[in-house]
Amino acid sequence: MSDAPDAGRDGNGSDESDASHVVTAFLRNRAAVLLLCRSDSVGTYAGQWGGVSGFAEGRPDEQVFAEIREETGLESDAVSLVRSGRPVAFEDPALAREWVVHPYLVDCETREIDLSEEHDAFEWVPPTELLESVGDRETVPELWTAYERVAPTVRSITADDEHGAASLSVRALEVLRDRAGLLVAERAQGETTASTPSGEAKARETAPDPADEWEELAELAGRLLEARPSMAVLRNRVNRTMAAADGPDVGAPAVLEASLSGIDRALAADEDAATNAAERLEGSIATLSRSGTVLEAVREGEPSRAYVAESRPAREGIDVAERLAETTDSAVTVHTDAAAAHVLANEAIDRVVVGADTVLPDGSVVNKTGTRALSIAADREGIPVSVVAATDKISTREAVNIESGDRAAVYDGDAPVDVLNPTFDVTPADCVTEVVTERGALDPADIDAVAGELRGLEEWREYYSSL
Repeated sequence: MSDAPDAGRDGNGSDESDASHVVTAFLRNRAAVLLLCRSDSVGTYAGQWGGVSGFAEGRPDEQVFAEIREETGLESDAVSLVRSGRPVAFEDPALAREWVVHPYLVDCETREIDLSEEHDAFEWVPPTELLESVGDRETVPELWTAYERVAPTVRSITADDEHGAASLSVRALEVLRDRAGLLVAERAQGETTASTPSGEAKARETAPDPADEWEELAELAGRLLEARPSMAVLRNRVNRTMAAADGPDVGAPAVLEASLSGIDRALAADEDAATNAAERLEGSIATLSRSGTVLEAVREGEPSRAYVAESRPAREGIDVAERLAETTDSAVTVHTDAAAAHVLANEAIDRVVVGADTVLPDGSVVNKTGTRALSIAADREGIPVSVVAATDKISTREAVNIESGDRAAVYDGDAPVDVLNPTFDVTPADCVTEVVTERGALDPADIDAVAGELRGLEEWREYYSSL
């Protein structure tokens, strides 16, 4: 939040109501957000922690990227906007000033930044550290309120058709973490009330009930489980978090701790699966669609050549091909989905590498439409098929719910034709050579044993259902 005296929506930092408009960006990397400590070179809130911020000169949607570049050194192509939120308006009586904060959530792939003179220090922390009584930093006013306006929600997870299952599973844990953190802060506030000289009677009225906290969080977890029913990894990671919270007697603090460790575990599992897969990527490979785990494996393994199917209708394979061309030394070839069998039959391809939305107990694989055709063609040519996925993607259910995409993405004409646009398909286990996980490569026949382990995490739901 720079203090240029002539900055603002109308050139003086104010609008018609004399409120000063500012942008605040929460940069997110690996489920943590960037906090910056304001230096003495700024005129307000020196020594307090905040996001990337500055006066909203002109258009806030454009100004936010100028502030990110100025305060972190990250150019616009190094960050991606997740969403903007409703402005937060408040008055600071100490400064006799009204503020309107325009919040933004922005993803970035690196934690390396260059501080400007406006800040003395930076840290990447879970957003719950913004809460008084949870974190130990003095933050600028209404920082948590601004974050809540852009934080992931059950609704945003349900509507997200851009990110893969692993990414959305971490978003789901963020939702649990944030709500648990808020309940912990409210509990601490209630205990502070209880410590006041005349607050004994009031304390009995306001003291938090751990069982109520746990029930609220269990209800939220239940809604997350239903947000994307086809994504086993989301179910398993939410179930693991609630199972680790150890029942209703401990309440929100246990869920907060379990969700924080669950996020770390999930990110580590995805990275370890990618590293294990990278060791097998020699020569030429073929892949399709966009899997963050596969993309990381190819970056680490750097095969000599990568063939990438375009992956209609969204054509996310094009983005993957471009990113591989920019970030690896591999020669990259992109082709139509319909040409996949022809490419496998006529090019010297050593391995097919794909991600997985879900791995079923019998070893069959649910993934982006086209995986089945690619794998069957690879089996025909004697090319091994490696599926890269953390074990949390193994489903405990035999049945699978295949989601469908927008029919207009396939056909938007006026002719009376039916349209099929399945988002996923199922590849038979006998067309899969191995599932490369954080534990190493598993034979499809070994998957059912892991599914049995994961079923044990579902027992917390039996207690919740009995309430």
